[in-house]
Amino acid sequence: MSRSTKVAVASTAVGLLALGGGLSIAGQASADPTTSPSSGPSASSTPGTGKDGHRGGPGRGPRDSDLAQKLAEKLGVDQAKVTEALQAVREANKPTSPPTAGASPSERPDPATRDAALAKQLADKLGVTEANVTKALEEIRAERQTERAAALKSRLDEAVKAGTLTQAEADAVTKAVEKGVIGGR
Repeated sequence: MSRSTKVAVASTAVGLLALGGGLSIAGQASADPTTSPSSGPSASSTPGTGKDGHRGGPGRGPRDSDLAQKLAEKLGVDQAKVTEALQAVREANKPTSPPTAGASPSERPDPATRDAALAKQLADKLGVTEANVTKALEEIRAERQTERAAALKSRLDEAVKAGTLTQAEADAVTKAVEKGVIGGR
């Protein structure tokens, strides 16, 4: 494949994902149900966000209630109790200062450590074992990843069918996402 073809494929892939907006594969702190809260702009400075700076109003919007519902089902705990525990854990772990712009990955919290702390805190608040919380969070994350992958495949298939992309370009986008080159962390 020539350099210009590679550039065109990469540009098309990036453009397709950028235009996809709501699909952004793993970039959603969101897509990661175990992410600690991140410091965000206040509601007064960012239209369309809730009182804590996240879209969707209090908490983190529809994803929060979905996470609480799925955790409640998997752990056999009342959804209201899970929602309350998630909010308490996020509030307790809220950063005291905004993240440094352009922070390198080595300056960010270790995801495994952060996930383990979340599982421990939720387990303590919900009265269940840490192992059960960890397992439930991993299952939910895997389910969400599968849903995002299926949605991407569907969108790419539609683009190929519409003639927007060739099958080779769609395959390149899929491979780039799978390898973490685009749309990932």
